[in-house]
Amino acid sequence: MRKKIKPLLLLFAFSLIIRSTWCQIPNNVPDYIRQRFQKYTATVPWEEIFIHTDREEYISGEDLWFNVYLIDRQSFEPSINSRIAYFELLNAENRPVAQKRILLNKGFGPGEIHLPDTLSSGTYTIRAYTNWMKNFLPSNCFTKDIKIYNAINNKKFTEGKPAGKPAVKGMNTKSIPLNANSGITMRINNQRPDILEISVSADENYSAENGNLFYLVIQTHGKIDLIRSEMITEGNAIITFPRVSMTPGVNQITILNSKVQPVCERYTFNPAADKLSITLQSKTTFKEREKIALEIDAGNSTASAVNNANISVSVAPAINDNYFPDLDDYMVLGTEFGFIPQNVLRSRKISEIPPEIIDSILLDARSNWINWETILSGNLPQCKYAAEKEDHYFYGKLLPGDKSTPVSSKFVLLCMPGREAGFQYANTDDEGNFIFNIHIDEDLKDFVLMPDDASKKHKIIIESPFYDQYLRTESPVDSIMRPVPAYISDWSVNYQVRKIYGVSDIGDTLVPFVLPLRPLRFYGKPDIELIMADYVTLPEMKEVFFELLPHVSLKKKDSGYEILIADRIYDSRYELSPDLFLDGVKINDPSIIAELDPAIVEKIDIIKEEYFVGRYSLSGILNVITRSADFSAISVPDYMIRLPYRVVEPVISFVSPVYSSNDMKNSTIPDFRNTLFWNPSVKPGKEGYLTVEFWTSDVVSDYLINVQGITSDGKLISVRKYFRVE
Repeated sequence: MRKKIKPLLLLFAFSLIIRSTWCQIPNNVPDYIRQRFQKYTATVPWEEIFIHTDREEYISGEDLWFNVYLIDRQSFEPSINSRIAYFELLNAENRPVAQKRILLNKGFGPGEIHLPDTLSSGTYTIRAYTNWMKNFLPSNCFTKDIKIYNAINNKKFTEGKPAGKPAVKGMNTKSIPLNANSGITMRINNQRPDILEISVSADENYSAENGNLFYLVIQTHGKIDLIRSEMITEGNAIITFPRVSMTPGVNQITILNSKVQPVCERYTFNPAADKLSITLQSKTTFKEREKIALEIDAGNSTASAVNNANISVSVAPAINDNYFPDLDDYMVLGTEFGFIPQNVLRSRKISEIPPEIIDSILLDARSNWINWETILSGNLPQCKYAAEKEDHYFYGKLLPGDKSTPVSSKFVLLCMPGREAGFQYANTDDEGNFIFNIHIDEDLKDFVLMPDDASKKHKIIIESPFYDQYLRTESPVDSIMRPVPAYISDWSVNYQVRKIYGVSDIGDTLVPFVLPLRPLRFYGKPDIELIMADYVTLPEMKEVFFELLPHVSLKKKDSGYEILIADRIYDSRYELSPDLFLDGVKINDPSIIAELDPAIVEKIDIIKEEYFVGRYSLSGILNVITRSADFSAISVPDYMIRLPYRVVEPVISFVSPVYSSNDMKNSTIPDFRNTLFWNPSVKPGKEGYLTVEFWTSDVVSDYLINVQGITSDGKLISVRKYFRVE
């Protein structure tokens, strides 16, 4: 009897193990996959930046004009997730020669940088990203090469070979195995215009282990197109579905096994069927100093969409051998896939390239954003850098004097001197890092940072707001030399003539998107406010305290001075040693106040009781405000760091001559503009089209009109047109 029971117990135990294993698989797998995917994309959004510049080539000393487009990759709409873009110009050694923070308003922001006239001729790289994109750098950033020529130095142009640019491979429709031993493969037939065909093959091991079951998932830039279960029959399965049901762009096709583990994937390209039909209407030939009225017509069907668009327009000499993808082409791959197929485009639009060629480019592609193993694991990445949606984040680290180990759980203070002084505190984490939230505006701020406990001699290290890791570049030794194009000599002369005549494209400062924060005293209304002008000037601060500040004493001690506030609570008398401030900056030494000349003091504010700023406690406050209110009455102590800080740069306008009068038209001042026109924010008219007006110069040349933009609902605008001045 016992011999019969034992096998039954083993069989029962084995069945429990099998049931325990499979109970981890959700009942409704497609819903489970979708929920995990949506949670991931909501927690880890992917931002894309595109930079539209006025030209692709410049002369050292000129101004580079640009417009930033920030786009949410999932919706393809302008992103409001971040309000600051970090713009850098890097030389061949990846060293920044210019850096700016650009304010973004509803997904776009204009900017300008001055190119130093000391820059040598060569290829330079524009790099742009947001604070959120720092979590995924160096891959998740916009990059674009421009050429800069030095007008004084006539040496040949040194051009480095681009690094990391993939070549076009031959046709290959095989899938990318995510598990080498999975036993399943996938092939794509992308030749039919209206149907996509997927062929799946599995070996006997896969079929036995998974019961011939697999899950097919198709997603496109963060949007699920298809999730469904499929069965393999005699080792094969063929799935077809209409292309119209797929989101335009790069489609990621992934196979999951019965345990909901990704085992195979493939990328294919689905071109957009409906695009904005934008036309540029103007003449094709003009005379010198003639008015050009350019109409950007989107047609009646899309008038409402274009009315809410962000559109930038540049007009510059036409350069045939220098092409960078337009916004609509760039967004096909963006930084999700980490490269731009410039060697394939060659001045062509992606819509002009056969889909099979693009599929061959995608053969070795992997998404930098959508990783199914991470998504299905539920272990979302920990992101250090938050999106700057409301405030700008100011980072730093607190270290001991020997800089050996970080200092955790300590306060760091940020004071902003002034009559209405600002005060913040931050607590360090386990690695000594701290963060301050700074209001986003164009004001030049005065920061004074210090450790809360100055006696410990801790050191503050300020982290640069710009990211200091870069994509690999090839050694300059591998660079090539080529002659400078003939038109560059003309551009150099144009630049020098404009410089001699003092002509500039720089216009007025535009009204900022965000107004400065109205300063308020961080401690509110004081208990005592002593205005020195209301009294006769006394010779020493000691007498000021004695004569004018009841209940507050300034006493001489052997080691220096002591300041106390004495008062009564009911029948009990108490004494309080307040925290001391000078122009809103916290100081530790009472002798600093005692030795001030009363003639430079404007007023003294006093809080007589313990005061809290958030979780930071102040044992009363005594703030001496000087007439200058700029913390200039003393030398900055060694434990403090003082620096000017501007969150975003003011936006200036591009100006060009208007020859509407005969006097202007007959002016003898030469007009040698290398950029004929630039407008980073063209406003649409009521009829669904835009009118842009500008004047030609004295330069006879072929010109390129380059229009880039995006509508509020995510439709991309990219159109070019040539004309000639003769």
